[in-house]
Amino acid sequence: MPESWFKDWFNSPYYHLLYFNRDDREAADFIDQLIHYLKPPAGASMLDVACGKGRHSVQLASKGFDVTGIDLSDDSINEALLSQSENLHFYRHDMRLPFWINYFDYAFNFFTSFGYFRTRREHDDAIRTIAQAIKVNGTFVMDFLNVHYAEDNLVHQSETDIDGINFIITKWFDETHFYKKIVVEDETRQEPLIYTERVAKFSLGDFTEMFAYQGLQIQEVFGDYSFSNYDVKKSPRMLMIAKKIKV
Repeated sequence: MPESWFKDWFNSPYYHLLYFNRDDREAADFIDQLIHYLKPPAGASMLDVACGKGRHSVQLASKGFDVTGIDLSDDSINEALLSQSENLHFYRHDMRLPFWINYFDYAFNFFTSFGYFRTRREHDDAIRTIAQAIKVNGTFVMDFLNVHYAEDNLVHQSETDIDGINFIITKWFDETHFYKKIVVEDETRQEPLIYTERVAKFSLGDFTEMFAYQGLQIQEVFGDYSFSNYDVKKSPRMLMIAKKIKV
């Protein structure tokens, strides 16, 4: 598997068709609940890390916050830039590299947009980028899959048709990673395309350690997008709310 599989897959129109051609109401409902919980002050500055086409960034900016989205995908950022405004900004940027320092009140990483890199050091670098970007006492929210739930509820084989494109999806896991092979059958192409996702298994304990090393302390963990209590076996997500306690 290529080390940078995510560069090709996330830049593919099939990725967006499979995951993101969905009702924006879903993003709006989640952002509404998040803002209700966080209660950020008017005009707060926010960083959306791995923002994709800016689905959540747009929702945040519509509430009057000053939002900056960063993503590695050229195609995603090019489309996100179509929504850019006075309080909504987008940049192509690799989260492993430093961004603005001590600038943002809040940082977000949604939809398991983490765990893709080859080494632990690269993941630590990404957390460092985020921690450095927010002010002391700033808040970081990370939305990641719950490893235990994902293992117990994995659907190994599925097939779906979206706009005439057939996706055959095979999932499996080993001790350290989840894998997902996506075979794309498109009548306009002579041969199927094959992509394979790889996401590292990080537990709440792993994140607690990684965050602490960068001066972040987890304050609360929720188990889904409705902000239900986190249960290590029953919750589909880990929605972690952390605070930057030191530089």
